[in-house]
Amino acid sequence: MKKYIFIYILVLTTVLQSCTDDLNVVSKDDDVLSSDALYTSPDGYEKALAGVYGNLTLTGVIGPNNSSLEGVDAGTSQFTRCLLYLQDLTTDELVWSYEADEGTAELQRNIWTASNPIILGMYSRTMASVSYANEFLRQSTPEKLQSRGITDATKLADIALYRKEVRVLRAYAYYNMMDLFGKAAMYTENDPINYAGPEFSRKQLFDFVESELLAVLPDLKPAHTNIYGRLDQGMARMILAKIYLNAQVYIQANRYNDCVTQCKAIIASGYSLKPNYLDNFKADNNTSEEMIFGIQSDGVVSQNWGATTVLTNGQIGAWENNGADFGIGGWSGALRIRKQFVQKFDGGKFNQDSRKTIGTGIQGDPSKQRTIDIADIGVKTQGYILSKYSNKTSTGGNGSSSTYADADFPLFRLADVYLMYAEAILRGGNGDAAQALTYVNDLRKRANNGTTVGNITATDLTLDFLIDERARELHWEAHRRQDLIRFGKYTGGSYNWAWKGNASTGISIPSHMSVFPIPVGSLGANRNLTQNTGY
Repeated sequence: MKKYIFIYILVLTTVLQSCTDDLNVVSKDDDVLSSDALYTSPDGYEKALAGVYGNLTLTGVIGPNNSSLEGVDAGTSQFTRCLLYLQDLTTDELVWSYEADEGTAELQRNIWTASNPIILGMYSRTMASVSYANEFLRQSTPEKLQSRGITDATKLADIALYRKEVRVLRAYAYYNMMDLFGKAAMYTENDPINYAGPEFSRKQLFDFVESELLAVLPDLKPAHTNIYGRLDQGMARMILAKIYLNAQVYIQANRYNDCVTQCKAIIASGYSLKPNYLDNFKADNNTSEEMIFGIQSDGVVSQNWGATTVLTNGQIGAWENNGADFGIGGWSGALRIRKQFVQKFDGGKFNQDSRKTIGTGIQGDPSKQRTIDIADIGVKTQGYILSKYSNKTSTGGNGSSSTYADADFPLFRLADVYLMYAEAILRGGNGDAAQALTYVNDLRKRANNGTTVGNITATDLTLDFLIDERARELHWEAHRRQDLIRFGKYTGGSYNWAWKGNASTGISIPSHMSVFPIPVGSLGANRNLTQNTGY
């Protein structure tokens, strides 16, 4: 059942509140979920759990323009939209045409500061996840349950599982803080209310995330056995695989063997590739057997300005006006792709590749042919467009709204695991190189309708190949910045892309930009926090 989480979120209109006036800058773990209104019955705990999950989708509880974070706009604090902007808009994958929109010009030109509102939105929304998780954990201890007369064994077991899932959601929040900011204030359910948490370094955050996930992993539901929209062992293992693959960046440690171990466990869990690549990005992608965890979206029940709404509307071309093809109204050329991403699909091997959804203009009209270069970001007919996301179902039906997308955001899917497995082995992890090649070619065959026209050989499988293949397979899914950093291609000038460093052809950016600044307001709200070097 796809919309389980949101059915319960609708009940939370009176109890999901801002923590404090400055939750927008740092979580202070106030009573973010009203215990009197919510935790009086076992069903209340299920609704509260939905609230913790819901922070990944909703900005508020009374519509898409409402924010539960005081001082932060809904449009710049929706989780998946902020994640997409920080991980992809700052890279070679896309540009946003409307640079008057707060914060976007600075991100896509790599000239951001600690005052950027989207960086603040990501920081705030992520720390709100920590707050909601901690309050749930405070309210669901055995002592609290007993005091409220909750003694039914089945209900107690359910709530015990909810606690494990909430710990994973909190670990996921701190994983993002570690990746994006390199540090964060640490709060757990054991801290007092209105407490200024200590600053945790990247190493401390890594250790916390790893220990939390390993502690709860055995008690989570196996893959595919939980209600859709709730996490299972696959989600926990995916976060572990990610931190291990990036451990050289995070803590200067080789954890590639551990990454291989987690990838193998995920692959053995029963996931399989969706036969049609593009079905992973349609209105009914909740049915995809490839999805490890999707952040839910519903055009009626959970209206918000999240990533799939942005991507589906944004990909509609100003000339092409092709919104009807994707069941969406469209925002007239809001998104285009940069030259360097287009070039990842150069060559005959990609002529039939289903991942190559690149549009170059209107066929048959010489006056409406797009240029690959974007000389002026504000000119929406410069640069090619993409057609990856859709608000139509895999059977051709329209989504529930022509404004808000039904497609869930594909946070983690099996294709990524195949590529991580191959990369970890190339970097020295213990594994089967022949199997890695098979996994990569499985993706290439899927992209070429089951044929081997795009297959590679063992000598082709290199790190240089993989960084480009990750772009071809996972573009617009909020992975690119992390990938480029891991491959040493983000900061510096070894790889430049259009408008990197605010130059049309791209220039070097300094090394300190591999992490984002701590927002100015966050530093003022918690004196334990320090600014990242260079900001």
